[in-house]
Amino acid sequence: KFGVNKIFLMLLKEVSYAHQGLAVTSGGKMKIVEEPNTFGLNNQLVSQISRLQAKISPSPVSGPPHLHRLAGKCYNYIEAAYKYVFCPFHNVTQHEQSFRWNAYSGILGIWQEWEIQNNTFTGMWMREGDSCGNKNRQTKVLLVCGNSSKLASVSEPQTCVYSLMFETPLVCHSHSLLVYPVLSEVLQKEWDEIAQARYEDLITEQGYNKLLKELFEEAGLLRKAQQPKAEKSTTSLTHQSLEQCTQDFEKQRAEIERLQSLLTQHNISYQTTTGETRAHLMDSVNTKKSLKMTECIKSFLYLKKDN
Repeated sequence: KFGVNKIFLMLLKEVSYAHQGLAVTSGGKMKIVEEPNTFGLNNQLVSQISRLQAKISPSPVSGPPHLHRLAGKCYNYIEAAYKYVFCPFHNVTQHEQSFRWNAYSGILGIWQEWEIQNNTFTGMWMREGDSCGNKNRQTKVLLVCGNSSKLASVSEPQTCVYSLMFETPLVCHSHSLLVYPVLSEVLQKEWDEIAQARYEDLITEQGYNKLLKELFEEAGLLRKAQQPKAEKSTTSLTHQSLEQCTQDFEKQRAEIERLQSLLTQHNISYQTTTGETRAHLMDSVNTKKSLKMTECIKSFLYLKKDN
């Protein structure tokens, strides 16, 4: 009996703290999911860890090295009768602080990748949280300068898409969230070459952004999208006539000449070695295409000879 009374007093104290307004969110009022996916926060027979089932594993720790020290730590935020727990580079969870036996406790997102804009880390994305209708919950964590590391606010700007504001002195320096210094020398050089190609109009803005995205993925800052399995082509690779094969060959040769002319116009040598810019590799790629067309002609003549 004494044990039950003690637990009751502890819970009553937690609820009292929550109602005293220990934290006020700057966003809209949170919508709490009613259907619990656990056996309740107050069920002492089930451990906290075993009640939360993650869909995927967190991505590796990445980004500014001085933020890596946050890994392995967790920060709490209480609003009304709900507690939010942010564990950098791991996940975000929500826990209902109530007397219900089946109080809600769930995952709002698992660490996935950085959001990057204009050479700056603008947020941490936690995705693949608990189900929410026909999608999964996800959370964007904004990092802002503060006197101490703490979770400052929680809001839900869109249904099942949450926004957390995390204050920390680790981002107070003006260069603390720059992307370029985080990259290896090899990737920095590649970024320089991509930027130069964009400056000289060798690639479009869309092409520039695509190349940067691939670079950030290679650096482990963005999560690589899963490529759908390529369907087997039903189109025959054998040309029906020598004339058709020759036409395709001429088209490829004209394209190669156009690209070579473009490179010459910008004083870029296309007789290059491995490790040059992507623009320099155009000739190599298209030369391979011309070789394929040569093989095509040889193959066609071989088939005609057999017949």
